[in-house]
Amino acid sequence: MKYTIVIVVIAMSFFINSVSAQNYETSVGLRAGFYNGVTFKHFLNEKAAFEGILSSRWRGFRLTGLYEVHNSAFDTEGLQWYYGGGAHISTWNGRYVNWINDNENYLVFGLDIILGLEYKFSDAPINVSIDWKPAINLIGYSSFVADGGALSIRYCF
Repeated sequence: MKYTIVIVVIAMSFFINSVSAQNYETSVGLRAGFYNGVTFKHFLNEKAAFEGILSSRWRGFRLTGLYEVHNSAFDTEGLQWYYGGGAHISTWNGRYVNWINDNENYLVFGLDIILGLEYKFSDAPINVSIDWKPAINLIGYSSFVADGGALSIRYCF
């Protein structure tokens, strides 16, 4: 799996212009996928951003922090692709998870990677992104979670 992601990123780099400047500094919005929640993104410089995600699933919560590198995509104004990584802390009750099916509460720590596309509308303070964010839980309940993809809509300021 790790090699597949590396190959996809390398292949995309041949088709994507790597020089970029973001069109906003900070954004906040909603994230919809298997994990629903809120997202906050702040650019640290022209290419690097920090994204924080607070989401909910299985009657628990997940707090994720990500460092992302952005690059312009397909020479299209406002369109960027990004990749990065980070970590999460998560809680849930096993009764609501069909592959665990117990009544225990879990506190989990793990690592995340992210790969996505983002579009910032030029005439509105809105951006839309779609991403894939798999995660591996290392402490509390070891597992690989591949269904972390989502669609995010953010207000930019």
